[in-house]
Amino acid sequence: MTPTVTEFLLARADDERCGLRFEDRSWSWREVVRTCAQYASLLRSLRRPGPFHVGVLLGNVPEFTFLLGGAAFSGAVLVGLNPTRRGEALARDVRLTDCQLIVTDIAHADLLAGLDLGVPVLLVDTPPWSALLAEHAGAELAPVAAGPDDLLVLVFTSGTGGDPKAVRCTHGKIAFPGRMLAERFGLTGEDVTYVAMPLFHSNALMAGWAVGAAAGATIALRRRFSASGFLPDVRRFGVTYANYVGKPLAHVLATPPRPDDADNPLRLVYGNEANEQDVRRFAERFGCRVVDGFGSTEGGIAIARTPDTPPGALGRLPDGVAVLDPDTGKPCATARFSPDGQLLNPDEAIGELVNTTGSGWFAGYYNAPDADAERMRDGMYWSGDLAYLDADGFCHFAGRTADWLRVDGENLATAPIERILLRHPEIREAAVYAVPDPAVGDQVMAALVTTADFRPETVADFLAAQPDLGPKQWPRYLRLAADLPRTATHKILKRHLMTEALDTTDPVYHREGSNYARHPG
Repeated sequence: MTPTVTEFLLARADDERCGLRFEDRSWSWREVVRTCAQYASLLRSLRRPGPFHVGVLLGNVPEFTFLLGGAAFSGAVLVGLNPTRRGEALARDVRLTDCQLIVTDIAHADLLAGLDLGVPVLLVDTPPWSALLAEHAGAELAPVAAGPDDLLVLVFTSGTGGDPKAVRCTHGKIAFPGRMLAERFGLTGEDVTYVAMPLFHSNALMAGWAVGAAAGATIALRRRFSASGFLPDVRRFGVTYANYVGKPLAHVLATPPRPDDADNPLRLVYGNEANEQDVRRFAERFGCRVVDGFGSTEGGIAIARTPDTPPGALGRLPDGVAVLDPDTGKPCATARFSPDGQLLNPDEAIGELVNTTGSGWFAGYYNAPDADAERMRDGMYWSGDLAYLDADGFCHFAGRTADWLRVDGENLATAPIERILLRHPEIREAAVYAVPDPAVGDQVMAALVTTADFRPETVADFLAAQPDLGPKQWPRYLRLAADLPRTATHKILKRHLMTEALDTTDPVYHREGSNYARHPG
C-alpha cells in the first residue's frame, strides 16, 4: 500500500520524541503535527478561487516543513520556488504554477521586490504573519482526505538545459521513497536525519525529510548547506543519516582533514551524482557508508547499486527499463570494449534510458503539455539520460541527451570522459562539453576545478596513460576554473560553459599535438 505524507504525520500526532531541530530550537513530533494543523487552518483562510497553490520562497527553515504539513492537511499544493532565480525568471515561475500567494521571509523578500506578481506576499518573520498565525492557534487536527495520487508539491527541475519545468509530485511520490529508504536502511525513531539540501528540490523532500518522517526520526534542518559546517552539525545534532545531490561530498572533502574526522555518529549517507572517488574517500574519511543511487526529479526511473556493481556503473536495470535507440526505439547493442577498456561501439551501444512499462512515478509537468509529450512517447517514459549496458548487464551513465558530442563523424558522450579526468589526483571536478568547430563538428572542452598543485603540462602524460581514452575523446581545450556555475542543487550548468566557450577570463589551454599550451585570449 503506497503511503501518503498525511499518514506519516498522523502517525506522529502523539509522539513526544524530538521530531525537528533547527539551530538552537527543537520541537517534539506532537508539536510539529499540531503546528502543521495550525498552518493548514491559516492556509484555508487565505484560499481564493482557482488552484490552491502556495508559493514558498524560503531556505531550510522550520516554517518550510510546517507549510509542507499544512499543505498536506489543507489540500493545498506547495510550490517550491528556487531562490537562485531572479527577476522575470522568478516571476515566470510564479505565474506558470498559478500561485495564489507567496510565503517568504525577510532574507528573500528583496528577490520579489518590483515584480508584477499579482498575488499577496507574506513574510513568516514579521508581525503580520505572527498575528495571522495566532488566530489559528489550537486548530483542530482534521486533515482533508488524501490519496497517494493527490498532488502535494510542485518541484522545479534544475533548468540545466533551459527554463525549469514544474514537476508534479504526489503524496505517494514523496512518501513512497521515504518509507522505502527508511526500511532499507533500518532507520528508527532513535536516528537523526540531516537535511541540508534545499527543501524546494525533490532530493531533500524524498531522500531527506520523508525518510525522517517515515522512520519517526529527528529531522535536523540546516538553513543552507555548508561544507565547513557539515561535520560540526553531525556532531552537534547526533546525525546518523544524511542525504545529498550533486557535489556536496566533494565540497566537504575539500575542507582540511583532521585526524578525528571519523569520530562522529554518522552511519549512512545516501544520494546521487557523486563520483566513485568521492564516495570512497568520504566513507573512509568519516567512517560511514555512502550509497549513491540514480534517479531524477521527474521520478520515471530509479536504479540502485548492489554490492556487486563494478566501479563506475549505476547498477543493473530494474524490470521494464531498457536502453533504447532514440531514433528507432529498439534496444541498443551491448557495449564492446577493447582489452584496455575503451568503448568500441558508442554509436550502437549508447542510447536513452527508457521505462518501457509506463511513467513510473512521473506524474507529468504542470502547464507544460509539450514537455509531457516529449517525456511520454508511445506509452513509455523517455528519461533524457544516456547510458549503455556491458556484457554482464550493468548500466553505465553516459550523460544527458544534450551531452552528445559529434567529433569528426563520431558520437561521443561526456560522462566517460569526465570519469577519466577525475582519476587525476589533482582534479577535483570536471565538466566536459562541446565547442562548435566547422571543420570537425564539435571540439571537446573540459572545465576543471583543481588543487593548487595542479600543473596543466602534466595532463597530456596523464591522458596518454589512460588505456580507455580514445583519441577523439581527448579534450581539445582545458579551462581552469576556481568554481563551476551551478544550480541551487549543485548541478553544473553546462549550457553556461558552452555559451562562454573560449570567451572567459579563466586560463584556457589548448592541445597542440599531444601537449597543452596556454591559449591566447
